[in-house]
Amino acid sequence: MKAIFAAASLIIVSAASAPDLVHAQRQSVLTYHGAPDRSGRFIVPNLTWDRARSVHLDPQFHPHISGNVYAQPLYWRDSPSEAGTLLVTTESNQVHAIDARTGSEIWTRSIGRPVSRTSLSCGNISPLGITGTPVIDADTRAIYLNAAIETADGPRHRVFALALKDGAPLRGWPVDVADAVNRTGGDFVPRDQNQRSALTILDGMVYVPFGGHFGDCGHYRGTVLGISLADPNNVRSWATRARGAGIWAPAGASSDGHSLFVATGNSFGATSFADGEAIIRLSPDLHHSNDTRDYFAPADWRTLDARDADLGGTNPVLLDVPSASGTEPRLLALGKDRKAYLLDRNNLGGIGGGLAMETVSTRIMIGAPAAYTAGDGALVAIQGPGAQCPDRGSGLTVLTIRATAPLISAAWCGSVRGAGSPIVTTTDGSAEPIVWMLGAEGDDLLHGFRGDNGQPIYSGPSERMSGLRHMQTLIGTPDRLYVAADNTVYAFAF
Repeated sequence: MKAIFAAASLIIVSAASAPDLVHAQRQSVLTYHGAPDRSGRFIVPNLTWDRARSVHLDPQFHPHISGNVYAQPLYWRDSPSEAGTLLVTTESNQVHAIDARTGSEIWTRSIGRPVSRTSLSCGNISPLGITGTPVIDADTRAIYLNAAIETADGPRHRVFALALKDGAPLRGWPVDVADAVNRTGGDFVPRDQNQRSALTILDGMVYVPFGGHFGDCGHYRGTVLGISLADPNNVRSWATRARGAGIWAPAGASSDGHSLFVATGNSFGATSFADGEAIIRLSPDLHHSNDTRDYFAPADWRTLDARDADLGGTNPVLLDVPSASGTEPRLLALGKDRKAYLLDRNNLGGIGGGLAMETVSTRIMIGAPAAYTAGDGALVAIQGPGAQCPDRGSGLTVLTIRATAPLISAAWCGSVRGAGSPIVTTTDGSAEPIVWMLGAEGDDLLHGFRGDNGQPIYSGPSERMSGLRHMQTLIGTPDRLYVAADNTVYAFAF
């Protein structure tokens, strides 16, 4: 009866506010990098190449939040007349709703005591609370997130659903992850598992990916938990066959609207392939086949295991590459081995399969790339110095992916000192692309480059930000760019 009531409530809400929902979905930032495909593309109509030169920090915007921030902020705009709400989560297990125009607090919700470093066998986040970026569902008008909670029985992971209007928990939530995974026949040790990756929503389910802690301690596996939005008792899960093989990438799973694609890290003790060092396609019911069309691993995956040079630090990049016949569905995997692997999205190729492989960076690649189209190819912006960049300290590399040879090549390089994850803004979805990147834990500045040729058009020389964490990214809204950092949020006006 409870599930029927919940489903009926969703139908009533959706039917009563369909125009508002359409507006909210177009104007809001509901998920990591703006969309389930994790492209990092944001439409900002007034942010032209010329206007980008006058971007500046808003000196009047000074929200106070409590705790260190690793997650990307989200943005909810319910109607055209509203300023919008920023949703920011912290490692102190605080959820803050902030007026996006003034920076004033709308509501704050504390969801439990974060986990202390002494409660874990290893790790590099202290305290440990909300690390993975949450996701907003427009139909239920709720934000869904995972938090590590310190309890009398030790660390636990719990998935919460909070109402956007006031932060109140939705009925039936939170869901204890270990209990849910174990009910599906899985094996989940909450102390050893960590949740760094963004959540995503597909077909009425919220999906939560898991890896381990920095240091690879204990018993963990790459795991994805799916929970029904209408009935949180309805759960499903998938885990790697090998121990380890965590899902670490900040963007989490990438989705084309039909499937989920995850990248897994190095496994431990595997003598035959067991889902580590891989790109895995999962159906919405979290079924994974052993058909070679549904997974990819480099031919030297055992060597990558031994070197901790895995694919799991960067999400799969979904691309529709222009071709003479239209577009070709592609997937780009980026590894800590400094290589890019181009795959056919309809046939991932199994072990050693794929369309092309190139060394594209002089350092390990981790973080979240951004993808857009310009000219005759798809462009992918990645953090790190490119192997073909004239300046080895470039910090930002943009690759061109084509349907004909060369399939992978360098487009341009940008000078950024830091480890942020790039995004792209356009005025209408394609025109005047700008690649933005934070010099996180480096120069701590915001940098902007023309997306077509890499010409620098913005760098705030006197607007250094404090409290930026590595791999941090920013978001674009119709009015501003926002960056979350420890204990605050920065707003860039234009």
